[in-house]
Amino acid sequence: ARVTLSDMRSEADLRVARGSLAEYPITWALGGHPLELLDSTDVLCLSGGVPLTLPIVVEAIKRGIPLSNDSQIFMEVVPCRTIGITGSAGKTTTTTLVGNMAKNAYGDKAYVGGNIGDPLINYVDNMQGDDIAILELSSFQLEQMAISPNVAAILNITPNHLDRHGTMNAYTAAKARILEFQSEKDAAVLGRDDKGAWNLRHNVHGKLYTFSLDKLDEDLNGTYLQDGLLNLRDGDADLPLILRDKILLRGDHNVANVLAAFAVGHAAGFPLASML
Repeated sequence: ARVTLSDMRSEADLRVARGSLAEYPITWALGGHPLELLDSTDVLCLSGGVPLTLPIVVEAIKRGIPLSNDSQIFMEVVPCRTIGITGSAGKTTTTTLVGNMAKNAYGDKAYVGGNIGDPLINYVDNMQGDDIAILELSSFQLEQMAISPNVAAILNITPNHLDRHGTMNAYTAAKARILEFQSEKDAAVLGRDDKGAWNLRHNVHGKLYTFSLDKLDEDLNGTYLQDGLLNLRDGDADLPLILRDKILLRGDHNVANVLAAFAVGHAAGFPLASML
């Protein structure tokens, strides 16, 4: 591809970045985002913090130029199964826990990244079909994505980034995109105790799992806390997992994160020993 890199900052501000990319044939457009850049553009890729209200983005949408980002491009080419985790709070902790479970199960065939650490696009050329990739996804990334992970988790949806999304409905719609492109072979994990996440259960195309700090209704599959013990239910089987007292992360919110991680790991088919 012929790449133009456009940034509001000046040449002096980006001296280090330019040096690190010196080996690549990049055209730099610095100090603004002139609309005429779009005249020779086939796709516009946005960094995470770039709002869709930016004039060049608005103009690109008007002209029918597709938007993308590193997560979308990664999802287009990734050869293995994917797990995506989003939520207003707890997604980094939960992604890290699921990543550690995956590393126990898959060793160096498990990749963890996305919104935390390295973008996984850095490693996609090395990935094989039997690997697994775990992504933390922000609402900013999801806004432009048109592919869903095989296991998609929405932990919770509470007022956040409204300066960017404008309304709670727009923010919720961005989060809900993680489910939108799943098939009936895929799995979704939604927080039972959070109204914002649980209200999206009708958007689930595949198998639904949940997690809760209270006992689950009989017809629900997932993880729950009862009498100081974390449990997993799938169909008729209820399985004890771990005593709450064994969790060294502090606070109920972290118990919820651990329950979420178990639900995601189970939905992805991780062995119980690796998760424990």
